Order: sequence, then structure tokens, then C-alpha cells
Amino acid sequence: MNKRDYQKEEMEIAIYFDQEEKLFHIQSKDMSYIFDIMDNGQPGHLYWGKKLNAFRKRKRPADDFRGILTALGQEYPAYGTLDYRYPAYQVQRDNGTTITELRYDSHQIIKGKEKLKGLPATYVEDDDEAETLKVRLLDPLAGLEVILSYTVYSDYPVITRSALFKNTGDRYLYILRALSTCVDFPDSDYYFLQLSGAWARERNLIKRPLLPGVVSIDSKRGNSSHEQNPFMALLKGNADEYQGEVYGFSLVYSGNFLAQAEVNRYNQTRVTMGINPFDFRWKLEKGEEFQTPEVVMVYSDSGLNKMSQVFHNIYRKRLARGKYRDLERPVLINNWEATYFDFNTEKILKLAREASELGIELFVLDDGWFGRRNDDTSSLGDWYVNKEKLPEGLKYIADEINKMGMKFGLWFEPEMISPDSRLYEKHPDWCIHVPGRKRSLLRNQLVLDLSRQEVCEYIIEQVSSILESANISYVKWDMNRQMSEIGSAALPADRQRETAHRYILGLYRILEEITSRFPDILFESCAGGGGRFDPGMLYYMPQTWTSDNTDAIERLKIQYGTSLVYPLISMGAHVSAVPNHQVGRITPLKTRADVAFFGNFGYELDLTSLSQEEKEEVKKQIQFYKSVRRLVLEGNFYRLLDPFTGNNTAWMLVSEDREEALAAYYQLLAEPNPGRYSIKLKGLDPDKKYRIVETDEVYGGDELMYAGLEIEINPFRNHDFRSFIWKLESV
Repeated sequence: MNKRDYQKEEMEIAIYFDQEEKLFHIQSKDMSYIFDIMDNGQPGHLYWGKKLNAFRKRKRPADDFRGILTALGQEYPAYGTLDYRYPAYQVQRDNGTTITELRYDSHQIIKGKEKLKGLPATYVEDDDEAETLKVRLLDPLAGLEVILSYTVYSDYPVITRSALFKNTGDRYLYILRALSTCVDFPDSDYYFLQLSGAWARERNLIKRPLLPGVVSIDSKRGNSSHEQNPFMALLKGNADEYQGEVYGFSLVYSGNFLAQAEVNRYNQTRVTMGINPFDFRWKLEKGEEFQTPEVVMVYSDSGLNKMSQVFHNIYRKRLARGKYRDLERPVLINNWEATYFDFNTEKILKLAREASELGIELFVLDDGWFGRRNDDTSSLGDWYVNKEKLPEGLKYIADEINKMGMKFGLWFEPEMISPDSRLYEKHPDWCIHVPGRKRSLLRNQLVLDLSRQEVCEYIIEQVSSILESANISYVKWDMNRQMSEIGSAALPADRQRETAHRYILGLYRILEEITSRFPDILFESCAGGGGRFDPGMLYYMPQTWTSDNTDAIERLKIQYGTSLVYPLISMGAHVSAVPNHQVGRITPLKTRADVAFFGNFGYELDLTSLSQEEKEEVKKQIQFYKSVRRLVLEGNFYRLLDPFTGNNTAWMLVSEDREEALAAYYQLLAEPNPGRYSIKLKGLDPDKKYRIVETDEVYGGDELMYAGLEIEINPFRNHDFRSFIWKLESV
């Protein structure tokens, strides 16, 4: 194809190859990604950014260096051949050496997108939605083949990347490093943005400038973790929420990961992301393959909010799957903070009756219903009903709750095992452990070894047996501890460092099997709250318990940060009791609901202890949420005021057709003698009129966006933790 053939207004295809220049031009909505095959046979990176109609290949700054690669942009670099930056991959041969040189052999452009074997990934429902480029690289001396996959979607400024390793030689290879993507930027004028925190304060925004050297985030805990989320973004110069260039990277994986930006001596930046190479080594026998997880890469020319909307749309429409992907989610009540382990059939049904009268649609029975589970010291792995607490069994409770007009849901923690359990007594080697070393307990439990097929089969059958025993419509799938003493009794010595990744592959196999067997059940993932809130889990379960911290004020930061990547419909958000069980704060019932409305709405408190006035307020909250939950499912989200930098937070949702919107404003601490506040809304149609349902006032969309909506705070009735919420309808 001639390099001028793709200079057209309307593009019929998305990926072009210029044979003469050996140049690949990948185009999607608003975006171009360009690389070529350099003179040394390696793929070299040239451009990623705003869409170009054509690209004239330029002379590389290091061409005169005669092969010195340390200043060249590359697509999938190795270490050891005059590039001293961190590589995208590293492979060790049977002779102990780790020098490899992958060179271009061929490529293929196909319609649509293939599934990744054993791994979650974005998908297509029609082959015309996307195109995929597969670039085949070879190192004949090492007997190594790597296929780089690039998928571009027609409707999203998104590229997904992954790599497939194949051993084509006669001897084994060890993969020491196999990252999913590498992008070399020509400069370093960026801020590095990450989502960091800890248990009960997940996904806080951290931003810092890039400087010479390495900035990285990672997890070595066996899951994606509370501490770091498998996401990073580079913000160009002064880019902010609504202006400037932003490059987002999100890894579709639930285990140990690495996301890194390295600035070299020429102030060029290399971004890499994938499975964490720390304590990782994968043996690749003759003829075997290894597939890396997928990285979803988003380019925005209009700041962070556009990047977020792209992630929201593709993750909601082309990552989440199943019946509930496009369905409104039920309003639920979870008994955990109402009862903890102290419950019986009578107490559960009493709480359920109260919930039914208030309009709640789903009752969830949390931890404590199985084995001899009266606290957190026993019974994980023993998935049979605790007849001392629930002598009539789960079916009776489910049937009684169904008679009240509600669905019934159940909590599980299938990946764990208690030393005080029948399962551990029978199979003490089924946990992750190293022979001769102590088995550290966290929350009085150990982690089952999902690298073992028999353990996976046990979990599948035990969970399936419970789900078949009663009319269960919802499952909360929890994981309350991370890995330690990582090793497997079933793996040989030269494969021990494969354990953590094999665990994740086993988990994905379990989730694929169970969610396929029970397609009518709504699954929600959880890991001590938000310890595994990642795209890999969203592929199997369309929502995640956002955090164990249910305090409304803390949730402003948690939900704001989570929204950077994940759609609101993926976030579990509940109204809980006061004083709050995590921080002891007392906030108004209205404020607690106004925060939780922007997610999968529910309650986690003892409804029977509420006053009649509070019950009436809860009833109105539920009615209101039911009137806006389609907007929560499908609307475009706009962040207006940042809780990390000020006393106030604001955000809003706007329907795709801009006919309706939901806006909220939250004040943390009261101020003496406050002035007049206004917030400028986003995403409305400037030519439409909007009625505010709560006041019946009518404003122009242009007035609300450019002049703002005034907030009236009475200086004599001002108090901490106030919230205002507005439902807007076009007239």
C-alpha cells in the first residue's frame, strides 16, 4: 500500500501498513499510533497521540550512532544490546545467558479480536468493531518467537496490547520478564498519576512530576492490592480534568503487576506495564506458549475526564459480560454491619421483613452462615450450612425472603482456608506454603493453592453445590488476605516462581466455570473491600465492593479516585450506620445516601433500630434511586470538584442523549459566615432548557455550564457534612 493511500477523510479500515517505509499506522476515533521496522529489524516506536491523516517518516535522532539503541523509541525492547533502559522482556536460555534479539519476521491484520487463552480481556460482539495487528518477531538462535498483538476499536480512542511467547527451539527457556506493553515517549514533560492507598482508603489520587530515573508502582502481594491499582497515567504539562493530553494505561489482570515510567539521559520516557517480574520465572518447554495479560491504553486530548469516560464505556460495554451488563442492579441490604457473626434465622428474617417494607429488592446474608463459623477463626473451606445458627437451612431462608418480594444473596470466601477446618485437617498441603517454613496467618486464615487443579475443582463443586441448593440470585465473592510464603507443594523446584501467576490462572478458570454455570446470578467481587478492584475481575463480575470503609466522607475520595478508571455501575456503595464502624464519624442520613447514589446502591445497617422518621427517609431514598439507576448504569460521569484538594466535592451524571442529569455537591466542614457558592455543570446541551426537579426551577443548559448553579447555604443553619443533590430533566 502506498503511504498516501490512507490520506482520506473517512477511513474504511483502522490499520495500515506502508510496505515501502515498513511503517504501521493504527488509527481509531481521535487517535493515531505509529511504529515502523527499523534498519536493525526491530520494531521502533514513532508516535502516539491525536489522530493524523498521514505521517512522514523522520530520521531518528540516533541514526548516526550506528546501532546505539539507548535513545531510540522501541516497541518491545530487550536488554543487553546497547539499550540500557529497563526492557519489556527478558528470556534466559538453557546455557544461562539472557541476551536475545527479536527481529521482525511478518505480520497479519485481521478483523475483530481473538480471545486471550485463559485470561480476561476486552472483546467484540461484531468483527467490524475492531481490527487486530499481529506482529511476529523471531530470535532463531534462542528458539524464541513473540507475537505482539495490537487491537484498535473503531468507536473508542483505545489500543489494547499483549504479547504471546513461543518456544520454537529444541531446549527449554525461562521467561524472566514478560511485560504486556512498552511505549517510548520522545520527552519527559509529564506528571505520573497513580491510584494508591491501603485497606479502607483505597485509590487515592497521587500525582508527581517525572524526573530522571524510575517511577514505578507494583504489587507483590498475590493480588492487585489495596495499596496500588494496576493503572497509571501520564499527564502532559499542565493537563488537568478537562484540558490537555493524557495517556492512560490499565492492566486487565488481578495478580502481581508492575507499572513503570523511566526517564533516560535524553529526557525520553519509557512506560512499561505487565506482570511483575519480581519473584517470577516461567519455564517454557519446547513447543509451549506463554500469554501476557492485556493492557488497555487510552489517549485523551481533553484531560482526565475524557480518559475516564473512555475507560468507563469500554469496560462497561466490552469488558463486563453476562446478563447484568446492561441491567439495572437491585437495591440491596447486607446484614454484616447489622449483625456481624451474631445472627440466627429469626434475626435474619426480621431484618428482611423490615427491608421489604422499605422497598429493598435484595437481601444479602454475609459471613457466618457455614461450618462452625461464629467468628473469624474457623471454617473457611467448609462450605456447608451452620445448622446451629440456621437449622432450617438456606433454602428455607431464601424461600421466605422470596415470599417477601425480595431476592436472596450469599457471601463466600472460596479462595481461603482456616487451619481450624475440616478441609485443612484433610488437606493441610492444599494451602500456599513453603515446606519447613512457618505458615503466617492473616485474619486467622491461609490462601488455598489455586495452581492445583484438584483445589480448583473442589472450589467449583463446593460453591456450585450451595448455589444449587437454594434460590440464590446474588453472590458476594470475597478474598480477605494476601499471599505470603508463596510456594506450591504440587510444583517442581524449577517452577516454584510460577505459583503466583498460576494461582491467578486457576482463579480465572474457577470464575469462568461458575459464572457460566449460573448465568442468572449477579456476582460481586470483594477483597477485604477494594483490594482486587481491577479490570480482570470485572470481566467475570460486573461490580466490586469498593471499600470496607462505608463512611460517606471517606467514600468521597475513594469513589472519586475509583472513577478515574472504573464505571460507577461497577462500584458497590452502601448507606451504613452511625457512628461509622470504621472511623466513628456521624454524618446525616441524607449525606450518606447522596454519596451512595453514585454507585450500586444499598444499605449495611440494622434497619430495625431506625426511628420511624428515618425509615420514611430510607423509603424515599430507595424510591429516588430507582428513578435514577438507569442513569447510574449508562450515564456519562463528570468530576467537578476534587475532594483531595479542597473542602468541597462535586460530580454529576448526564444521560447519553443529554435529556437528564444528576448532580451532587458535598461540603465537608462548615465555614463561618460563608459566601455564595456556585458550581459549573458539565455535559449538558447548551441549547436545551432543564428543570430542576427538587425546586421546579428552569435554567438553560448554557447558563448551568457557563454561569453555574448557585448553592444556597444558610449561614445560620450551616453544619458539617452537608450534601445537595439535583435531578435535572430537559423541558
